[in-house]
Amino acid sequence: MPIIKSAKKRVKVAAKANLRNTRTKRSMREALKAFGKAVSGGTPAEIAKAEQAAVSAIDKAAKKAVIHKNKAARQKAAVSAKAKAAGAKNTAKAPAKKAAKPVAKKVVKKAPAAKKAAPKTKK
Repeated sequence: MPIIKSAKKRVKVAAKANLRNTRTKRSMREALKAFGKAVSGGTPAEIAKAEQAAVSAIDKAAKKAVIHKNKAARQKAAVSAKAKAAGAKNTAKAPAKKAAKPVAKKVVKKAPAAKKAAPKTKK
């Protein structure tokens, strides 16, 4: 048991963080299990909806550093591959709209500034 005040606080903070991380990881696992059930016996619409929920849960876990970003990318790729194989439409990766090209601003040329004469120094 810690004796120092800051160590006592660290124990409390670590316990809260552990609870938060466990909750995030559990919700991610539940979303992945629900996706697995949807793939095994669901309509393409249900699969797409479950895929979207699973990808969202994975992203949240990666954002909160509960899982590594590379693991998140790997899991999302696996989820997408399973959904595609099951015949669901790809809703997780909607094509992004192309942004319009910015209009170039007209450049106004300034008249050259008159050079000031250097102050004369006495010798």
